[in-house]
Amino acid sequence: MALYEYFPNYIWNLSVAIAVASGAELGEIVDMCEPIKRAADEGADAGTPQFMKEWAKKADTLSELASEDLSLGRKLSAAEKLRRACLYYTTAERMQGAGQPGKAETFAKAQAAFKQYVEYSGENIERIEIPYQGAIIPALYTRAQGVEGAAPCVVYTNGLDSCKELLFWSGLPTALARRGISTLCIDQPGTGEALRLHNLPATPFSEQWATPCYEYLASREDVNAAKIGITGISLGGHFAARAAAYEPRFASAAVWGANHNWYEVQLGRLDSEGENPVPHYWNHVYWVFGAKDKDDFFEKIQGMNMNGHMDRIEMPFLVTHGESDRQINVKYAHQAYEQITNSRKKALKIFTSREGGVEHVGADNMSFGRDYIADWFAETLDGRVA
Repeated sequence: MALYEYFPNYIWNLSVAIAVASGAELGEIVDMCEPIKRAADEGADAGTPQFMKEWAKKADTLSELASEDLSLGRKLSAAEKLRRACLYYTTAERMQGAGQPGKAETFAKAQAAFKQYVEYSGENIERIEIPYQGAIIPALYTRAQGVEGAAPCVVYTNGLDSCKELLFWSGLPTALARRGISTLCIDQPGTGEALRLHNLPATPFSEQWATPCYEYLASREDVNAAKIGITGISLGGHFAARAAAYEPRFASAAVWGANHNWYEVQLGRLDSEGENPVPHYWNHVYWVFGAKDKDDFFEKIQGMNMNGHMDRIEMPFLVTHGESDRQINVKYAHQAYEQITNSRKKALKIFTSREGGVEHVGADNMSFGRDYIADWFAETLDGRVA
């Protein structure tokens, strides 16, 4: 199994694959991508204004169609169109460099569409705002199904360039809910609303914000404080691992992609080793970490290295990775697993071409990573697998 490659560059194809996995309509994908096929020849960075224009245009049309549905009282139909509008606005926005014209406006449209989608659909989502350093960590809470009283819960963290809405659409919160486990999808510092609206940059030391998230969940009557886990996708593989090492109250952990030494990966990217996940890459990471230049950036990310920290993890810990990951070499998954020496239960799952999910965070087929991680938490947090 391989990534669907419509364009001549990995970055654009990755965005399309994520959109498809998040519930895009194939016909709409064609409508948005066909007009910009030639623009892709100019390079992943140069053609992004055209990319945003076409994807945002389709989202605008869907928003208009949703308004027509609402005028007829058809809220469920409107919700479905608003869901896809938010997805396409989000995809358009994340392809633009920091400060690019239209980026902030497009993000605002995405957020508004998502809010309406939840309102009209009755989706299993509650918006949460966790106080943090004079600002907030915005989050989406999805309740466990079929559980009376307090249920287990999993904190779900973004990668470098995702957001809580994409976390929800990865399907993991729904898969966990079916297994009797709630989920808190967060825009941690450096991502989503936390970065764009609250100016909270990323930090390697994820326990700083993971602990407040744990304590918020532990205070809820519908959450079992002894059964709170943490997971992260892509760069969230560092954040979840670091939190597991330094916040021992988490009861279980898993990473969807082993970002074991992201600092080393960035040194490699200076020499063009490995694919970049977004256009305008260096400007993007400077923005995410609140860095003014390359030297400042590398100083801020020195802690993005889990060597010497994994032995602190005593809870059950799962490492998953795709064997053909073009961003983070599979060797980092083996390094992470080997260094987990004190866990009560550890596991390593490398996805191969036999099943799929071989690309970065399973972008070629996210179903296998989603189900494997959901089953792991069901087995380690007393959920259900049947």
